[in-house]
Amino acid sequence: MPVEEFVAGWISGAVGLVLGHPFDTVKVRLQTQNTYQGIVDCVVKTYRHESVLGFFKGMSFPIASVALVNSVLFGVYSNTLLALTATSHQERRAQPPSYTNIFIAGCTGGLLQSFRLQAGPSTPSQNTRYRQGPAHPARTPAAYCLAPFDLIKVRLQNQTEPRLQTGSSAPRYRGPVHCAASILREEGPQGLFRGSWALVLRDTPTLGMYFVTYEGLCRQYTPEGQNPSSATVLVAGGFAGIASWITATPFDVIKSRMQMDGLKGRRYGGMLDCMTSSFRQEGIGVFFKGMTLNSARAFPVNAVTFLSYEYLLRLWR
Repeated sequence: MPVEEFVAGWISGAVGLVLGHPFDTVKVRLQTQNTYQGIVDCVVKTYRHESVLGFFKGMSFPIASVALVNSVLFGVYSNTLLALTATSHQERRAQPPSYTNIFIAGCTGGLLQSFRLQAGPSTPSQNTRYRQGPAHPARTPAAYCLAPFDLIKVRLQNQTEPRLQTGSSAPRYRGPVHCAASILREEGPQGLFRGSWALVLRDTPTLGMYFVTYEGLCRQYTPEGQNPSSATVLVAGGFAGIASWITATPFDVIKSRMQMDGLKGRRYGGMLDCMTSSFRQEGIGVFFKGMTLNSARAFPVNAVTFLSYEYLLRLWR
């Protein structure tokens, strides 16, 4: 199993995170709070109340975790294509895989980056088994790959208190470790996995579409058998990001709301209850909150992510 894709995915993920985190903070606040009139109002209030540092709240924790998740995504995607087509990354320009195989590989990467269940004490073969639904008490969930990291990021991003000053109120969470410890103490282990199913439903099909869009645009504007130019990679990566986020935004809204649920008491009975309650109170438009910002953020972040990923693979080979 080639490891270059994992390493390239790790580095490109970190680059994309730093570039896109301010946009993500505004998006999360618009999805979970009703105190803002729109994107500009959220940006202005965040800057006035918290300074520019307010846009980077919660970034220290995912700088490692999101890079790891991106590593899983790109690594699993490339190695799934290798298993399906028996072609390496270099050979795929001369022997392009079908869009069906690309979609399957992208969905597999999306599934494994967002939902990984590790069993309790058992045999080695049981440790690698993916399960759905409530776990048996003898095999309790030990870790998801992304869900706890994403939840902690969202909780920290929703803290609107400025940096602690004399006479000002202290924020609820002092940092990612304190946030995780507080959630475990107040909400139990299940509190770290709120919104995990919405995260799975958000990432699995949309990342299949993500890679199909990228590969399709690269093929369209690259002579047969050649590697795409840097400009082509930038444009294809940017539009792939936009296409995936347009379809992902409804579940992204539900995920963020469920992740904030439990902070001041339980509001939703589950993912379906969150969807129906949000629809009744705010209409169909609630499922598209943050879509404009998601799309604006998606183009530069994913353009840079794919460019750095492709560049690193070519450099090492």
